Amino acid sequence: MPNPSTLSSDQIAQATATLTQLKEYVRTNPPVTDVLPLLARLLDEDTGVPILLGDVLRSAARLVSQQTARPETDEIRLIIDGLRDAAQESTDWHVLHWDVQRLSSHAFEPAGPPTS
Repeated sequence: MPNPSTLSSDQIAQATATLTQLKEYVRTNPPVTDVLPLLARLLDEDTGVPILLGDVLRSAARLVSQQTARPETDEIRLIIDGLRDAAQESTDWHVLHWDVQRLSSHAFEPAGPPTS
């Protein structure tokens, strides 16, 4: 696999800004049928946010572990373990992909006004 170019914090900010836009869009109470394709992409079982976030967190834990002075402190070990635990929890959410698929076969009422 080729080595990807270095990312900037601005690029990550763009990605999180897109997620913020999605959050705000869903809060406007659009038709579920309009939201389902967005959720399907967001929660894709292979390339969705839960899988990607889990992979990023696991890789970050590996980097911290490899690049920490030896012996590791208890604090560093707790941080590494926290990253690994969070990675597993994130990855576990990939099952939402199947919920979105099942929703596609249901009928929905027209959307009402947004609720606060």
